[in-house]
Amino acid sequence: MKQAFFILFLSFSTVFFGQNIDYNIKKGAVASGYDVVAYFSNQVKKGSKKLTVKHDGVSFRFSSEENLKLFKENPGKYIPQYGGYCAYAVAEKNKKMYIDPEFYEIRDGKLYLFYDPWIGSALENWQEGDVKSKQQKGDKNWETLKHK
Repeated sequence: MKQAFFILFLSFSTVFFGQNIDYNIKKGAVASGYDVVAYFSNQVKKGSKKLTVKHDGVSFRFSSEENLKLFKENPGKYIPQYGGYCAYAVAEKNKKMYIDPEFYEIRDGKLYLFYDPWIGSALENWQEGDVKSKQQKGDKNWETLKHK
């Protein structure tokens, strides 16, 4: 009986609270270990393993105590869109691709990361044309991709 209740509870909590999002943690932390708060100051900085915090089951690293504190106060503000996968690939190819943390954009108060330009400039492709449409398409695609 206890086991049946536990399974029912897990099923209910998954439906009610949602599943964990699949984050891009290729190098052990979101954004390849770069400081997600620093991007909002137009800085690209590697985070330190000594300044790491877990949020939503994954690690985020920071370059300073201040940035770690800011993240803890409002994590939703700093978490990259699409779990830290390439925004262009999610929107235009409906797939997850790893990123190069040097290539990013802050748009509408949100952090978008992009894959390495040796494949082609995903950031430039993202910025061409109707970006709002790409954001909407990415948001829609992410609804199915985020749990895969």
